[in-house]
Amino acid sequence: DGNSQLSAYERKRLKNLTENAKFFAALKLHEVSAKLQQITTKSQSNITKRAKPKKAKDEMVRRRSMRLQRIDPSGVPMLEVPAQPEAEEYPQVPAGPLPMIPEDEVESSKLAENLLAMWMRISEGKANSSGKYTPDMKRYQDSLSRMVLSEENIKKVVKSRVSSMAIHPSESLLFVAAGDKFGQIGLWNVDCKSEEGAHVFVPHNFLVSCMHFSPFNPAHLLSLSDDTLRCGDVTRAVFDEICRGEDFSSFAFLEDTASTVIVGHWDGKVAVVDRRIPGTSPELSADIGFKRTRTVHVHPVNKQYFLAAGSVDVCIYDVRCLKPTGNKPVSTLKGHTKSVASAYFSPVTGNRVVTVCADDMLRVYDTTSLLLDAAVLSTVRHNNNTGRWLTRFQAVWDPKQEDCFVVGSMARPRQIEVFQDTGKLLHSFSNLDCLGSVCSINVVHPTKNILVGSNSSGRLHVF
Repeated sequence: DGNSQLSAYERKRLKNLTENAKFFAALKLHEVSAKLQQITTKSQSNITKRAKPKKAKDEMVRRRSMRLQRIDPSGVPMLEVPAQPEAEEYPQVPAGPLPMIPEDEVESSKLAENLLAMWMRISEGKANSSGKYTPDMKRYQDSLSRMVLSEENIKKVVKSRVSSMAIHPSESLLFVAAGDKFGQIGLWNVDCKSEEGAHVFVPHNFLVSCMHFSPFNPAHLLSLSDDTLRCGDVTRAVFDEICRGEDFSSFAFLEDTASTVIVGHWDGKVAVVDRRIPGTSPELSADIGFKRTRTVHVHPVNKQYFLAAGSVDVCIYDVRCLKPTGNKPVSTLKGHTKSVASAYFSPVTGNRVVTVCADDMLRVYDTTSLLLDAAVLSTVRHNNNTGRWLTRFQAVWDPKQEDCFVVGSMARPRQIEVFQDTGKLLHSFSNLDCLGSVCSINVVHPTKNILVGSNSSGRLHVF
């Protein structure tokens, strides 16, 4: 057979190939394939495309109203009105000093004269800064429980979401300022029950992130926006421009005379501004190594130290050692895992710091020694997830109580909470009939049992 020289394996392989070839030839697969191809070709040739139906000539036309056809009801076509450019709802505020004229009055401020005169009058007397400290916690809780909210003490003071507040230290009248996200500042004489008790001014172009009455002269209201730091001087009825820049976030007074301030920037820097020096530029700009500086606060006793809170950083710095770059903190408050919304020294001794963090924690630190890293005294699990439509919570100390602070709450019924520095919840301010919204920003009167809470619609609630 000619295969005698092949090995046994190769002869077996050739035999298998031959048998397989005979088997497939017997199946006649090529004939089946040809038939299938013939059937397929014939089927495709028989397919006919359906003709598109023609539109009926007498199809009913869709009815359009006379308003859409721009035809007057009498049948006469209306004239084409050229499109008018939309007017800016909030015109840009110019640089430099601005007259203290309410938003709804263009030429005169007749309606606000009484309000400004009242502000000037209550600022003439020396405020009692000693406060009414209550060492007995039971008595303090009793005083909190006696503070109530009524409908007459609720008022919409600004047009939009409240981002900052300040309360005048006067004990004779209750006077509150609120800033919103559109640069408006609302001034409200709470004791005046008529509509003229509150007026709105627009000294800024952007969100008013921080406001304080001057502790030395409460006739001055300092307010900070993204690009300007202004001083509302009621004695001259003008909003002076103190400093102009970019990305301002917060400020605090460096001394009791309020002549110099420390200003935080959203890009992480801080600046020192001296109000006595002409011009609108800071005297010093320092990079403290933060990605963002959200709040700054000065120690109540040792004024050379200030507290800065940023992304996850909370540190204490010495303003005397600030330089353009390479600044190192004297103390660090560790433990935050997400962005910090605020950090403030306790009002009398500064031996405590309370922080609000996006990791849903309130933390209290021991800052008795400013030259060592602060230890955590207590932590409170607290829902700080305010979302994008609410101002972030800030925990602020009661100026009359060294060891107690106030913070907004997401709990229902809506409430404002008071905690002790041990983490104990002392009291919750609420009113089912009058308080139905979250009060993110709160401020406490320095000498009287008065609390003001503000919500995202520009409404203030006074307990």
